[in-house]
Amino acid sequence: MPKIIFIDHAGERRDVEAKAGTSVMEAAVQNMIPGIDADCGGACACATCHVFVGEAFLSKLKAKDDMEDSMLDFAEGVQDNSRLSCQILMSDELNGIEITTPESQ
Repeated sequence: MPKIIFIDHAGERRDVEAKAGTSVMEAAVQNMIPGIDADCGGACACATCHVFVGEAFLSKLKAKDDMEDSMLDFAEGVQDNSRLSCQILMSDELNGIEITTPESQ
C-alpha cells in the first residue's frame, strides 16, 4: 500500500498507509490527521482540506481543474504547491508523498 507522510505546520510527522484510489483527504480523515477538516466530505465544494504538496511529487499529480483552482481562492496562505487533498488520489506512483498541513484552515 502506498504511504503518505503528513507533516503539520510545527513539523510533526505522521506516516499513513492508503489504498490506491483513496484520496489523501479520505486517508487523513480515517487516520484523524489534524489540520484537514474536510467539511464538504470530498465534494470539492470547500477548501478545508487545503494542503501543501512536497515539490518532488507535484509533477506526478494530475493538473488542477477549474473547480479546484476556484476553491483554493477560499484557502488561507495559498502557495504554488497548494492543492485540495480531496483531489489527490493515491497510487503506487505517489508512494511516500509528503503532505504538509497549513497552520489553519
